[in-house]
Amino acid sequence: MSLRPLLRAATLAVAAVLAACGDPEPTRPVVAFDGARALGYVQTQLDFGPRIPGTPGHVAAGDWIVAQLRPLADTVIEQRFTHTTADGTALPMRNIFAQFNRAATTRILYVTHWDTRPRSEKGNDAAEQAQPVPGANDGASGTAMLLVLAEALRDLPPTVGVDLLFTDGEDYGDFDTMTDVLIGARYYAEHILPDSAYRPMFGVLWDMIGHRNLRLPQEAFSAKAAPEVNHLVWDAAARLGHTDIFVPQVKYQIQDDHVPLIEKGFRIVDVIDLDFPWHHTPFDTIDKVSARSLEVVGQVALLLIREAGGQ
Repeated sequence: MSLRPLLRAATLAVAAVLAACGDPEPTRPVVAFDGARALGYVQTQLDFGPRIPGTPGHVAAGDWIVAQLRPLADTVIEQRFTHTTADGTALPMRNIFAQFNRAATTRILYVTHWDTRPRSEKGNDAAEQAQPVPGANDGASGTAMLLVLAEALRDLPPTVGVDLLFTDGEDYGDFDTMTDVLIGARYYAEHILPDSAYRPMFGVLWDMIGHRNLRLPQEAFSAKAAPEVNHLVWDAAARLGHTDIFVPQVKYQIQDDHVPLIEKGFRIVDVIDLDFPWHHTPFDTIDKVSARSLEVVGQVALLLIREAGGQ
């Protein structure tokens, strides 16, 4: 389905409000999202320890995500596979795919990664660089936001279909050579759920969205591949009054989980704050994440779903 009718409907709705009340500012939508609960889910993930593929913390965190989703979603699929790394290590992997309003033909896809990085190459010295990344922001923030979103969808079921994809192995390997990274997203792109014909109306990747000083410019691959989706996301943020966080300007180009899906024809964009001082260090900890940032991003994510379904 094209996004143009949806964008046109949103524009007409705003125009109607302005014409009716003569107010130069449209009424802001009211969207409730529990950022404090999402922050608690960040802490829960940190309590498992590093979520590195092949470790006990990874197994426990994956089991917990599935257990959270099963009472909420229509369907939860665990896409399990083994990835053999460049050095021959066999890594057990698990993408998690949850569907809401499974019967709907018009669908929205939200993506985040749930794994953490085994090394902190941006640490200050060799001792820090050898440590795993805790991943409060890089891994746990997007996962926490989508889990609270899932609870909101349970409480007020969407009139469109919503799919949540939690990818594994995004952060494992070497981004300089693009070796053993984006593992789960690449696997999903070759083994698309729920079937090979699936193409959502639009998709959003939510990555590193918990920074206490959050700023979200647009990403270049996204702007080129799906400019209408960027418009939809940043317009929703503006109508919620979040222009201080969602900045409608392209700032950087990032190889992230959205790229393998773009290559398969998905209309998907990356919402990410890469200007995170503790990125790929041992200091990506809970104190760097705020409930307010999670609340703002969750409000935008939920508004997109509600308006797509006319709710």
